[in-house]
Amino acid sequence: MKQLKRICVTIIAVTLLLPSLAFADGKTADMDSAANTSAADFRSQLDQLLSEHFVLAVTYMMKAYEDAPDADEVYEKLDQNAQDMTPAIASVYGEEAASTFEEIFRGHNDYSDNFVKAAKNGDQEARKMAEQEVKEFVNEFGGFLAKATDGNLSEKTAKNVLQAHEQDVVNTFDHYVNEEYQKAYESFRTGFHRMFDISKALSTAITKQMPQEFNQTMANAPSADLRSSLNALASEHFALATLEMQKGYNQAQDYDFVTWAENQHTDEFKSAIKNLYGEEAASMFEKVWQQDHINAQTNIVTATLEEDQEARKKAEESLKMFANNFGAFLAKATDGNMPENAATEAIWMHEEDILETYDHYVSGDYEKTYNSFREGYGFMFGIGENLGSAIVTQMPDKFEAEAMPNKMPDTGMGGASAQPHSMSTLLWITFWLLALGSASFLYRRKSLQ
Repeated sequence: MKQLKRICVTIIAVTLLLPSLAFADGKTADMDSAANTSAADFRSQLDQLLSEHFVLAVTYMMKAYEDAPDADEVYEKLDQNAQDMTPAIASVYGEEAASTFEEIFRGHNDYSDNFVKAAKNGDQEARKMAEQEVKEFVNEFGGFLAKATDGNLSEKTAKNVLQAHEQDVVNTFDHYVNEEYQKAYESFRTGFHRMFDISKALSTAITKQMPQEFNQTMANAPSADLRSSLNALASEHFALATLEMQKGYNQAQDYDFVTWAENQHTDEFKSAIKNLYGEEAASMFEKVWQQDHINAQTNIVTATLEEDQEARKKAEESLKMFANNFGAFLAKATDGNMPENAATEAIWMHEEDILETYDHYVSGDYEKTYNSFREGYGFMFGIGENLGSAIVTQMPDKFEAEAMPNKMPDTGMGGASAQPHSMSTLLWITFWLLALGSASFLYRRKSLQ
């Protein structure tokens, strides 16, 4: 029944919100001012995979250090995340490059375990070895990315951002081990958002390398930037909400600091609303977001600990009220470019993902917990796409961008002008990136269109 609802919402949403397309000479082409261009789609998929990698890596290290019963399942999903990237690499650069990528990238996940073991055993030599492995990974993978993109992403830049990412992971873990929890979650938030910077740099390099495969659209267009910012806000909320509810249920020492991170996130979301719609709308957002949403999720945990079914029911009713109120808020703010019914349904689906992930965790079914986590996390990028599209449709002048030139200059580095790719490459990119999620995610991702 839940799956059928999602399909129905998709059909209704598609009817209500048409994609932004330009028609010229009888052919359909992307508009760089739209939030759902080919390049923006590609960047969004990298947003999802790279940020999920960070969340799972840090979560695994925390849980492995604590000998948590779900640590192994988190690692399984971390490994699956790496495998999910491989088909996309193959579709763009071929099987040989994909094989090299998988060997390098999947292998580096093992270093997470080495840091944990070193910390648990107080083994400084093992720690030094783990740090050396990270340096080798940065050099090897940085070189791979520079070569794959024909230098559109320079080796120096690639290595710098990879080193910064690895340091974010290690800093978060070290602060956690030292019980410096505010610093841990400051590092978590910094590292999480850095993954979106990496996604922007990499997607920009690839779309510059082969512009014809992305309909001459740019991954760093203002509309793509908006969509990526919304992706970050939406997905960070899901990651923090899931973590907060687990920490609350376990009555963990760092629980209050996860809620602190959520409050910081709320402030940033409020600031984004203010920049788009003004102070009054931002204040309205904060009230709706906090009262029947964040607080209600906390009440769900309290109800579980106190075995109070009535309190659980009341908290769920608050979440349904939030879905209604926030759906109405988004519809009004976007002048109806995001339809209220579709928005409300999708927001409630998100809340169901949160509850489902939590309930599986409480029951001890960790495979279902993290299957639900990945599905729910991915769904947030559909919200980012469709909210971005609604805002760009509402205020197109704010998101205009010059189109990429029809022919990229020959840099002598074997760049875009030297690439023999056919349009079938784009079809493979699209196919494999969409195939990364489960079948249900394919329905859910478009639920606000």
